[in-house]
Amino acid sequence: MGLGIAGLVAVICAVSWQVFGRYVLNNTPTWAESLALLLVIYVTMLGVAVGVRDAGHIGLESMLVLAPDWLRLKMEYLIHFLVMLFGMAMAYNCCYLAISVWSYRLPTLWISEGWKYVPATVAGVLIVMFCIEHIIALAQGREVEPAWG
Repeated sequence: MGLGIAGLVAVICAVSWQVFGRYVLNNTPTWAESLALLLVIYVTMLGVAVGVRDAGHIGLESMLVLAPDWLRLKMEYLIHFLVMLFGMAMAYNCCYLAISVWSYRLPTLWISEGWKYVPATVAGVLIVMFCIEHIIALAQGREVEPAWG
């Protein structure tokens, strides 16, 4: 969560510099927009992982409040397992994409194109880890405390 906040501050700084360069210096820094877009990807992917950690995904458990306890527990296991499979697929495929484009460069930042896929790879791994944490907590009969309380 702290990295996400730092990323948002960095996005604000990059966009502010771009606006300052364009309207005050009359010389738009070409790298600022690319950096801001790259940072948005990082912040978003970290936010996705934290959302899974805090069980904040949209509506997966909304119908479970009506189900009996034995069914609700099984469905919660299923939900976390399916989200974990999604995280595995995301991590694997984004890692593959990062490797496949690593030799290409982002023209305005002069860094590898693969850096665009690193945050989704890391988020996928974090999603898997957080799902495992939820499954263990369910097995122990406790709840995972939210990261942002």
